Amino acid sequence: MRNILVSTVLAMLVSAPLEAQIPGSVQAPAGATAPASVGRQLTLAQSEALALKNNPQIAIGKLRALVAHQYVREARSALLPSAYLSVTAVDSNPGSRLAAGGLNNPILFPRAAAGATVGQLITDFGRSSNLLSSSEFQAKAEDENAAATTAQIVLAVDQSFYSVLETKALVLVAQQTVDSRQLFVDKIKALTDAKLKSELDLSFAKVDLARGKLLLLEARNNYQASLAALSAILGYPDQQDFQPVEEQTTIAAPALEVSPLIQQALQQRPEVLALQDQVQAAQKFGNAEHELWRPTVSALGVVGEAPVRDNHIPNWYGAVGVNINIPIFNGLLFNARAKAADLQTDVNRQKLADLRNNVARDVRTSWQDTARDYERLSVTQQLREQASLALELAQSRYNLGLGSIVEFSQAELQKTEADIADTDAKYQYRLTQIVLAYTISSPK
Repeated sequence: MRNILVSTVLAMLVSAPLEAQIPGSVQAPAGATAPASVGRQLTLAQSEALALKNNPQIAIGKLRALVAHQYVREARSALLPSAYLSVTAVDSNPGSRLAAGGLNNPILFPRAAAGATVGQLITDFGRSSNLLSSSEFQAKAEDENAAATTAQIVLAVDQSFYSVLETKALVLVAQQTVDSRQLFVDKIKALTDAKLKSELDLSFAKVDLARGKLLLLEARNNYQASLAALSAILGYPDQQDFQPVEEQTTIAAPALEVSPLIQQALQQRPEVLALQDQVQAAQKFGNAEHELWRPTVSALGVVGEAPVRDNHIPNWYGAVGVNINIPIFNGLLFNARAKAADLQTDVNRQKLADLRNNVARDVRTSWQDTARDYERLSVTQQLREQASLALELAQSRYNLGLGSIVEFSQAELQKTEADIADTDAKYQYRLTQIVLAYTISSPK
C-alpha cells in the first residue's frame, strides 16, 4: 500500500514536467536559446552571387581565359601584314667601304633618310594557320576551365551554406536536450530532497545533463566553424555573422537509372570539354610542328626618301621582293619538335580518357549516395517516431516506479540520437542532390 502511495505522489510531481522532454519536431522550446543570429539574412542565391563576385578563384579563371585570347591574337598576327617606319642618319668617310666583319662590302655615304617597310607572309603551307587553330582551342579550353572553376566555387558555397543550416539545427536539438535534462535534474533533486528518490537517480540525471552540455558545446563549435568556412568561400577575410535562410524545397526521388546521367556528364562537364579542346589544340600544334619542313614564302616592299645625301645617292629609293626559305638541315631539331608535339597529343588523349572514367565513377557514386540518403529519410523518420514512443513508455514506467533511471536515461539518449540522425538525414540528402547536380553539370 505504501509503494502504491509513493508511486502516485511521484507521478503527480514529475509526469507533467517530463512531457516537455519529448518534442514532436526539431523546434526550439520556449526557453531554448538558438545560436546568436544578429547578422544579415542570406539566401542561397545571394551566397552564390557573393562568391562569384568576391572569390579570388573566379577572377583567376577569368584572367587566364583573357590571357589565352591574347595568345590567339598573337598567333593571328603572323598571317597579317607588318609595317614599320625607319629613320636613318649616317656620317662617314664618303665612299669608304666596310672591309671586315662580313662577306659583303657595301659603300658608306653620309646621308639622312626616312622610309617605310611592309612585309607579308604569302604562305608557309598551313603552319601559321595550324598555330592559330591551336591557340583558339587553347582559349576555348581556358573558357571551359573558368566555367569549371565557377561550378566548383558554387558547389563549395552550397555545401557550406547547408552545413551552416545543419549545424544550426543541431544546436537547437542540443539546446533542447539540455533544457529538458536540466528540468528533469531539478525535479529529481526536489524528489531526492523529499526522500522520494535516491541519490543514484539524481547522479544518473546529472550525468545525462553533463552529456547534453558536452553535445551542446560541440554543436556550437561546429556551427561557428561552418560560419567561418562560409565566410571564407564568400571572399571575406573575417568571419561574418550571417543568418542563412532555408528555402522550402520539395523532396524529389532520385533518378531510377544512372546511365543517362553519366552520358549527360560526359557531354556537359566543363572539365571534359576543356580537355577535349586541349587535345584538339595539341593536334593542331603537332601539325604545325610537322610543317616546319615546308618552305616559307614572304614578300617585302620598301620605299623612302633621302633629303640629305651624297651626290652618288638618288633622292628616293624603292624596291619589292619575294623571299623563299627552304629548310634543309638543322641538326634534327624539327624532327624532335614534331615528335614531342605528337607525344604531348597522346598525353592529352590519355588524360581525357582518365577524366572520362573518373567522371563516370563520380556520377555513379553520387547517384548511389543520393539513392541511399533518400531511403535514409524514411528510416530516420521511423527511428525518431519509435524513439519518441520508447521514451514515452520509459517515462511512464519510471513515473509509476516500474522502470529504473537507467532505462529512462537509455531511452532519452536514443531519442536524442534519433533527433540528430533525422536532422542530419534531411540536410545530407539535399547535399547529395547538390553534388549529383554538379557531377552531371546541371542546374540544382
